[in-house]
Amino acid sequence: MHYRLALTLAFVLLLGATTRANATTVDFEGLPDGAVLTTQVPGLTFSNTIVLSAGLSLNDFEFPPHSGVNVASDAGGPISIAFAVPVASVGGAFTYTTQLTLTGFDGADQLIGQTSSLFSNNLALSGAVGSSPNEWLQIAFAGGISRLVISGDAAGGSFTLDDLTFANVPEPGTLGLLLPGLAVLSVWRPRARR
Repeated sequence: MHYRLALTLAFVLLLGATTRANATTVDFEGLPDGAVLTTQVPGLTFSNTIVLSAGLSLNDFEFPPHSGVNVASDAGGPISIAFAVPVASVGGAFTYTTQLTLTGFDGADQLIGQTSSLFSNNLALSGAVGSSPNEWLQIAFAGGISRLVISGDAAGGSFTLDDLTFANVPEPGTLGLLLPGLAVLSVWRPRARR
C-alpha cells in the first residue's frame, strides 16, 4: 500500500517539475515608460496595454510593482493577450481599483475558464479592508488557453499587472518519457521481509 502511494507521489512530483520548467515570466522590465505594448514580447500579442514605470508615470505608492520597476496597465479598455502557442495556465500579480475578471478562451475562441479578484480594490494605501496589492490571479486549462482577457473598468486605467507567468501545454513526448518508467515501477514489487 505504501509503495503505491510513493509511486503516485513520484508521478505528481515529476509532472509538477516538468510544468514548472516550462513556465515563462514576463516582468515588463527593459521596456520604456509609456510604451504601448503590442508584439514586443515574442509569442504574445497585447491589446489595450501600456507600460508604466515606478517614479515616472506609475503611482507606486498605491500600485507598487511586484518586482522591478515596470508594470503593464489597461489603456482604453480590457487587456487582451493572444498566445501564439496555447498555454496550460496563465496568471499574474494584480493591483486594481475595481474588481477584476480574467477570462480564458481556447483556439476556437470558446470560453474555457474565468476567475475574479477577491476584493473590490486592493490598492496599497487605500485598498479594501483585508486586501493587499499584487494579488495573484490565475486560470488553467489543460486543453490550452489561446487568449486571455483581463477586465477592470471599461475605460481602462484601473489595474496593473506584473510578472505575467504562463506555462506551455506539456508536449505528448514529455509524458511519453515518464509513463514507461512509471509502468515498470508499478509492476515491480519490493520483496516482502521475512
